[in-house]
Amino acid sequence: MVARRRAAALVLMCGVLVAPQGVPASYDAIVRDVYDRQSINPPSATGMTVCYGFGCRRRHEIDFEGPDKKALEAIIAAGKASPEAERAAVAKAVGWFDRRVGPVIGTARRVVRADFRHLDDAHNFDCHDTSTNVTSLLLLLAKWNLLRHHTVGETRFRGNILVGQTPHNTAVLIATGTGQAWSIDMWTTTFGAPAEVMPIERWLQEN
Repeated sequence: MVARRRAAALVLMCGVLVAPQGVPASYDAIVRDVYDRQSINPPSATGMTVCYGFGCRRRHEIDFEGPDKKALEAIIAAGKASPEAERAAVAKAVGWFDRRVGPVIGTARRVVRADFRHLDDAHNFDCHDTSTNVTSLLLLLAKWNLLRHHTVGETRFRGNILVGQTPHNTAVLIATGTGQAWSIDMWTTTFGAPAEVMPIERWLQEN
């Protein structure tokens, strides 16, 4: 019981929700994992709920129509040649998303790896916020049929208190040809930078 309480306390450091580990994920599974748990709507064909403030305690509805959609289409189109190119394009799209919403919700001043200890929830994302937001962005791209080489996976969690690994979770893409899962991690990057992308096996060992 004590061990469980300690683990729960550590999970709260990043506001994470422990997600099921099965991949590839169905849309319904992602909805249950990411959206139903925190009582927010999944992304529509035109927009999404942006989470911030640690644990999605602050929320903002944003539409990606007109110039925004064209910008994302151009970014992803540059990666159509291969799975590797598509992952690089998705990483850039995440950076675009960060720059797009930052001035609107106040996260343009966010810091890397923020959590409740930074005492500035109004201007930051924790990894729960970023994994939710990136998953929403990926689903939006999928709804627009822009992803040629990947499907969207369920969020993944890591955290091993026995070796000092900090709890953390990430959005995931699944390569359609191989089934390889890739982390798409915005929490570990600076404002407006491309997301950090790596095989999920490597991500699970990072800290």
